[in-house]
Amino acid sequence: MNKMNYLLLTALLATASFVSAQGVIAAADGDAAAAAAAAAAAGFSGKVVETTNTAGYTYVLVDTGSQKLWAATTQFDVKAGDPVTVAAGAPMSNYHSQSLDRTFDLVYFTGVITVNGGSVPVTANPPALPAGHPALTGVPTGTTLPPGHPALPGVKPDGKLDLTGIKRADGGQTIAEIYAGRATLVGKPVTVRGKVVKYNAAIMGKNWLHIRDGSGTDDARDNDLAITTDTATMVGDTVLVSGVVTTNKDFGAGYKYVVILENAKVTVE
Repeated sequence: MNKMNYLLLTALLATASFVSAQGVIAAADGDAAAAAAAAAAAGFSGKVVETTNTAGYTYVLVDTGSQKLWAATTQFDVKAGDPVTVAAGAPMSNYHSQSLDRTFDLVYFTGVITVNGGSVPVTANPPALPAGHPALTGVPTGTTLPPGHPALPGVKPDGKLDLTGIKRADGGQTIAEIYAGRATLVGKPVTVRGKVVKYNAAIMGKNWLHIRDGSGTDDARDNDLAITTDTATMVGDTVLVSGVVTTNKDFGAGYKYVVILENAKVTVE
């Protein structure tokens, strides 16, 4: 693993210094497109040329003067022509909005988009956070992410996703069974169904997700399965995963996986 990939994995998998790591990697690789994307992830400003509201979100297409970028956050009042500032966000490539039935080549999800240099926008009737849910960094109290929204920087994955009713894959295993049988399953293909509880896009050229299916326990540490794939997903998606079992995978920087499925085929159901 080269130094740049090491830095990327360390920063992004830990969700720490997300924007800074992207910037360092882009600059070191000399990739102008990646550098532009990293700069945008750090936040950008411009005029709104298109906006739409759906399912508790506001999407805005922002003309920065050099490029046009999509951003999204919890719903707020804005119109075409308004100057806005988009705070640091998480880029999502090939993101499909089910409510809009539209796929965005790239959209930046953020906790804050301000209008006309104003303060943090607050919706008239913001949806309430679930009981006991930690406050979201940079988001007004009382505001939450609609179900299935990709995680914002600094926001932990929802540990209270409903895992009931997840059916075993035909001819497949549960997550706990994969852990229990890993000694004989290593190097062999498995199929498992679960719900995405954590998702990070475009790390070392792959999307990283963790799934759970209700089997296993936190104490036994056999209830969460890490996966790398080319498929984009969202937290809350139920997915069917097929991949080869790898055990005791060490990426360095303290990131070790007892079990992981690499380059898996993932189907969102």
